[in-house]
Amino acid sequence: MSNSNQILSLAKKTILEESAAIQNLSNLLDNDFTAIVECIIASKGRVIVSGIGKSAIVANKIVATLNSTGTPAIFMHAADAIHGDLGTIQKDDVVICISNSGNTPEIKMLVPLIKRANNKLVAMTGKKDSFLGKQADFMLNTFVEKEACPNNLAPTTSTTAQMVMGDALAICLLKIKGFDSDDFAKYHPGGALGKKLYLRVSDISEKNQKPQIAHNSDIKEVIVEISKKMLGAAAVIKDNKVVGIITDGDIRRMLNNYDTINGLSANDIMTKNPKTISADALAVKALKIMQEKGISQLLVVDGEKYSGVVHLHNLINEGIL
Repeated sequence: MSNSNQILSLAKKTILEESAAIQNLSNLLDNDFTAIVECIIASKGRVIVSGIGKSAIVANKIVATLNSTGTPAIFMHAADAIHGDLGTIQKDDVVICISNSGNTPEIKMLVPLIKRANNKLVAMTGKKDSFLGKQADFMLNTFVEKEACPNNLAPTTSTTAQMVMGDALAICLLKIKGFDSDDFAKYHPGGALGKKLYLRVSDISEKNQKPQIAHNSDIKEVIVEISKKMLGAAAVIKDNKVVGIITDGDIRRMLNNYDTINGLSANDIMTKNPKTISADALAVKALKIMQEKGISQLLVVDGEKYSGVVHLHNLINEGIL
C-alpha cells in the first residue's frame, strides 16, 4: 500500500499539472473569444450548452454559472439532442458544443443539424482540427498536453480547462452587461450569500426589543432596562435624539470605578456620540463596523430618530458571519 508521502506527492503532482495547463489557456485565447462574447451579447436568444460524458457535466456547470450571472442558458445533452431534444434550440440561440476530441459520434451527428438551422455554433475543444473544430463558427481552444490521469485516459485536466474557459466566458459577459451586486442578489435570494446582498439592518432590528433610557435615568433604571431587553445595551435619549449608549461593559466598569452608585445617572456612565447605523443599510455593513470597532451592538437610526439595536448574535443567526 502507498505510504503518506507517496499519496501527497501524487496529489501535488496532479494539482501542479492541472494548474500549468490552466495557466496555458491564456495563451490560447484569440479573437474568436472576443467574437463569441460579442455574438452572445448581440443575440436575442439564449446560450445552449451541449456535451456528452464528462463534458456534459461541465456543460451543466457552465449553464448554471451563466444563468446565475445574467446570461440565460440551457443545457442540452448531445445524445438526447439527436433523439428528440433538438427542439430545445430556438432560432436566435447561440450553441456551445463541448468535446475534448471534437470527434465523438454524437457530436458528428449533432453539428450538421445545428448548422442546418443557421444557429451560431461555438466549439469548445482541445483539437482545433477535429470535426467540431472545423465546422464551428467560433472556437474556444481548451488544448491540454495530457490528462492528469497516469494513464492519460480519464478526463481530468481537459475537463478542468473546459470549466475554467466557461468561467472566463461568464465573467466577461457579466462585466460587459454591467451585472452588479444588486442583480446578483435577485438571482441568489436564498442562503447566506443572498442575505449579504439584500438583508437590511431594519429587517433585523425591528424584530428585536428597543432598549432605551432617558439621559437622566438613575442607574437602577438603566440596569433593569438592559436586563429586560436582553441585547446587552440601551440607547440613551435626550430631546428625542440618541446622545449615548450604555452597554454591559459600561455597567461593569462603573462598578469597578465607583465606590457607590448612589446619585449616578445614565449621563455619567454612557459612551457619548455612539456609533450608529442607518436602518436602510445592508446588514453586512453593520457586521463590518462591528468587526472594525470591536463592538457587539450598533444603535439603529432612521434619519435622526432612534430605531432600535442590531446585535452581533443577530448577524450570526442570519448566517451573515
